[in-house]
Amino acid sequence: MKFGSFAVDEALGCVLAHTVKLDAFTLKKGKVLSQLDIDSLDAENVKSVVAARLDVSDVPEDEAARRLSIAMSGQNTIAQEAFTGRANIYAEQSGVFRVDLERLRQINHLHESLTIATLPAFARVGRRDMLATVKIIPFATPRAVLEKALAILGEQPLVSVAAFKPLRVGLIITRLPQTKDSIVAKSETAIRDRVMSLGGNLTQVAVCNHGQDVLAQEIRKLNGFDLILLFGAAAIVDRADVVPAALVTAGGLVDHVGIPVDPGNLLMLGRLGDTPVVGVPSCARSPKTNGFDWVLERLMAGIDVLPSDLMDMGAGGLLAEIKSRPQPRDGQTSTMVAPRIAAVVLAAGLSSRMGSNKLLADLNGHALIQHTIDRLSKAAIDEIIVLTGHQAAEVQAVLKNLKLRFVHNADYAQGLSTSVRVGIAAVQEFDAAFVCLGDMPLIEAEDLNRMIAAFNVAEGRSLVAPVLGRKLGNPILWGQEHFADLMALTGDRGARSLIESRRDQIVEIAVTHDGILLDADTPQALEEIKGKLK
Repeated sequence: MKFGSFAVDEALGCVLAHTVKLDAFTLKKGKVLSQLDIDSLDAENVKSVVAARLDVSDVPEDEAARRLSIAMSGQNTIAQEAFTGRANIYAEQSGVFRVDLERLRQINHLHESLTIATLPAFARVGRRDMLATVKIIPFATPRAVLEKALAILGEQPLVSVAAFKPLRVGLIITRLPQTKDSIVAKSETAIRDRVMSLGGNLTQVAVCNHGQDVLAQEIRKLNGFDLILLFGAAAIVDRADVVPAALVTAGGLVDHVGIPVDPGNLLMLGRLGDTPVVGVPSCARSPKTNGFDWVLERLMAGIDVLPSDLMDMGAGGLLAEIKSRPQPRDGQTSTMVAPRIAAVVLAAGLSSRMGSNKLLADLNGHALIQHTIDRLSKAAIDEIIVLTGHQAAEVQAVLKNLKLRFVHNADYAQGLSTSVRVGIAAVQEFDAAFVCLGDMPLIEAEDLNRMIAAFNVAEGRSLVAPVLGRKLGNPILWGQEHFADLMALTGDRGARSLIESRRDQIVEIAVTHDGILLDADTPQALEEIKGKLK
């Protein structure tokens, strides 16, 4: 790859390194310069541009990031499309994050152009949490470097999520003569909250005196449970102490006492047959994170915990800034999460230029709108909302077996803006929404996913549009910050009327087909679409 200043007449096919503002329009960073771009630069007397020219030994940034992210993604993960050389990987289930640290290190040591960043190993994650990001630093990486990275990965994914399981958990709380009822209750509540937040069931709770024999009797009653927790009235300070000794008396084994995590040092790990048994440290009465949480999370995700695993917890085990555990259904997380995306499909119009409802027109045995919904459903969209109005019953009938939500616009005859307003009102909890015409059956899910990958509010990318040449197409992805303006539209105007005032904010996603421009407003347009679908 050659990077530097290129004379405009020598810059065809180069990747623009910095945005260039012209009188008529703007050429944005990362654009591959076409002949039309070169002519426009020349017409405005621009003599040179800073750009990168790739050669045959280079892999373009998005292709490299996409290939690597897909190859490294394992169980319960999903790789997002790449944008500007970055591809993020998200969790599809709540659980415990797993990463092969040695192979991660090998890949990051290959070349400065290729980087992978991940969460810490065994981090607790929620659905949609970002797990890892692949970033190609320049505009390409050497092909030989990418091939080496893929060879290191081989057939074994680099990252995965062990999903939490609905385990049957038994809890025994011991008490001394001086133990208050409030302490027993607090102990049970703390454990119940933890188990519930991890998707488990605290099936049985027993309270007994803090003695070896009586505790052993209660332990035997829990044989066959998925997990046994022993919350002693006194801390475990030795293998011969009450809790470890009771486990041995019950026929179990003590694997390890003590972990290099503070708070939470005084934890015991053992077994009763095939059932893991954990002696809970006293600090677990607090909702603050401690060493017990680290062990419990792994066990609830079905991960075997060995004594060596406990000993390896020392790096990062000093929990100086103790945070609270997420509570059941809390939803709050400090981890970056995938944006929640909706699609608002405008299907309320009168089709006055068509003469009949174009959305119900037959295209290869299916209604036109069915093709549009099918394309949308193949993209990473969380919910599809169909705005009905004219012939609402007929529209719902042809879509009745599809996974979507109907919202009716009683004022559809007053113009397109009414449907936009009603549609946006229905997606207020989403981070962004596509506003899509119902008669655009040639849009491509791959392009929609590339638009979703480009959306990033933190980096100022809250408005994303597909572009063919210099023509903006549909659908446009609107971030939540634009919802209020969409709700203020009036008359027979769609969302496109807001675009011109925001042209500099638009992130343009180049596409190679005209499906983003074609809608069935006339019989002639419908026939053209029919031909392309065939």
